Amino acid sequence: MQKPYQMVAAGRQALLGTTLLLAGTAVVQADFSANIGVTSNYVFRGLTQTDDQAAVQGGLDYAHESGLYLGTWASNVDFDGFTGYELDGWVGFAGAFEQLNYDLGYIYYAYPGSRDLKDSDFGEIYLNLNVDMLTVGVFYVAHTESAVREQFDDAVYYYGSLDLPINEDWSAGATLGRQDFRSSAPGDDYTHWQLAVTRHVDFGDFTFAYDQTDLSGNDGDAKVSAMFVMTF
Repeated sequence: MQKPYQMVAAGRQALLGTTLLLAGTAVVQADFSANIGVTSNYVFRGLTQTDDQAAVQGGLDYAHESGLYLGTWASNVDFDGFTGYELDGWVGFAGAFEQLNYDLGYIYYAYPGSRDLKDSDFGEIYLNLNVDMLTVGVFYVAHTESAVREQFDDAVYYYGSLDLPINEDWSAGATLGRQDFRSSAPGDDYTHWQLAVTRHVDFGDFTFAYDQTDLSGNDGDAKVSAMFVMTF
């Protein structure tokens, strides 16, 4: 089974594995929205959450014109035979200061669908900053639900992401991230990178991604995945 903080998801941006609500400032006028999707491999921060198998995912969001937003998202998971589902919930505030967009919030990751994962719940505080095509951010583990996982308290994930619109039908992205467990063994920390391309159509988005980490074994293997998400 993977280490607890390798078993995380990022809501609507799960496939890209970079951050929750990269476009937080763009949804503040949206009121209620929902999304449903399927992916060939649920990859987050360079690591598979479904043992390299497919996943069905979906969520519901609410955004107020003030910048306050909240939402929830779910997916099936499989950590080397420990199967169940993941249910995330978040609340945050997004806004802008001149050309700088900011997104500050809290996300809670729960695994209620399996007795084997019942103590894997935890929460992160996050901050994302965006200027034009560049986004940087940090996620900080605020608390855990199990004494077994206390060695990962104060873990930090930070990243940089570049989003490149090609035309009205295509866009591309690149992400470089670092997971720092801080209180765990130095060998547990890792770096990951991703390249992705998205095809935009009237009824949703198709995304194809390549993920890689500097870990050994299966966690270090390249992962190619395809995802379709429909938002309404």
